[in-house]
Amino acid sequence: HMYSEFGDLVLARSLFDRMPHRDVVSWTSMISGLVNHDLPVEAISLFERMLQCGVEVNEATVISVLRARADSGALSMGRKVHANLEEWGIEIHSKSNVSTALVDMYAKSGCIVRKVFDDVVDRDVFVWTAMISGLASHGLCKDAIDMFVDMESSGVKPDERTVTTVSTACRNAGLIREGFMLFSDVQRRYGMKPSIQHFGCLVDLLARAGRLKEAEDFVNAMPIEPDAVLWRTLIWACKVHGDDDRAERLMKHLEIQDMRADDSGSYILTSNVYASTGKWCNKAEVRELMNKKGLVKPPGSSRIEVDGGVHEFVMGDYNHPEAEEIFVELAEVMDKIRKEGYDPRVSEVLLEMDDEEKAVQLLHHSEKLALAYGLIRIGHGSTIWIVKNLRSCEDCHEFMKLISKICKRDIVVRDRIRFHHFKNGECSCKDYW
Repeated sequence: HMYSEFGDLVLARSLFDRMPHRDVVSWTSMISGLVNHDLPVEAISLFERMLQCGVEVNEATVISVLRARADSGALSMGRKVHANLEEWGIEIHSKSNVSTALVDMYAKSGCIVRKVFDDVVDRDVFVWTAMISGLASHGLCKDAIDMFVDMESSGVKPDERTVTTVSTACRNAGLIREGFMLFSDVQRRYGMKPSIQHFGCLVDLLARAGRLKEAEDFVNAMPIEPDAVLWRTLIWACKVHGDDDRAERLMKHLEIQDMRADDSGSYILTSNVYASTGKWCNKAEVRELMNKKGLVKPPGSSRIEVDGGVHEFVMGDYNHPEAEEIFVELAEVMDKIRKEGYDPRVSEVLLEMDDEEKAVQLLHHSEKLALAYGLIRIGHGSTIWIVKNLRSCEDCHEFMKLISKICKRDIVVRDRIRFHHFKNGECSCKDYW
């Protein structure tokens, strides 16, 4: 547990593997460490080994494994854990922490299972928040806000995360008035001091709607110091809405030379802003600074569950055993959607290359590879579920819409922000994300 907490999973695993006797606590500590470091597939594999060794499962193990299932998007595996809880002697309805993990797992795997929530005998703030968060992430924003009202009516006091979650629902639906009313009411009713996350949701709410000046004025009037994440939110919105002058002016707040050595996000955004305005020399300087500090951009990856196994893809992934079939399928669906008017959004590729090369780059994005694999291996009538670790780009979003229409397939993509349910050429987000 100690080595995992300090981020040294190699030493943690080495020690774990050398232990002559491993009880449920040591297994759970190792599984939890893998989950905490975004290695859910490895955590699931270790849990299956634990079961094979006949080690008795406890509540802490179940919660860690459900988190792993949620992060990997492995719905069928999560259902198996749910089905086995009674056999393992774990009572669901009276254990709100297990119920919370179940609600979260189903929501993050693409399903809102209201029955799990409804069956909880004594609902605490955590299970309420998990349910509200699930609704918000699936674009059921009005339902999320209504559930928050129900929570208050039941006498459960919201915590900081609850308020952030409801604010996220307002943000996802573009409900500016409701978002600010909530912000004001929570302070007045509960005396809650707003956190940087609460302010960030409101800035994002204004910025996504294109009200960039209002968002900037709001940031400047905040009673607490804005952090790098908040500035990145506003700068990203400026880039999306084409306000390049404002984006470049606001970049001074990121203070690149003084940023933490382990924070690559601000460097990447700054680099992208320069690239979008054609300032390749400035972009090169930022990238050189990243290299000097040993920073790398987190690779985009997408996971898809097929026949009980989780397959992970990265951009241009040729390492999958069925890579040749995947790329053939991808070329075929590309031909189909081009006939429907698909035009690759080459502006999404912020590299100095010609448009044809940019189109190839776009085609090899990880979620497109996962989708092609799903089209090959998942039969008609079944939904294709994909989990992506980063935000989806506009090109991939348009690509998924067209495939859902032409191939008559329901597709669900969970990116870093929310779920996108694609059906008949439309998305549940209504192109607002």
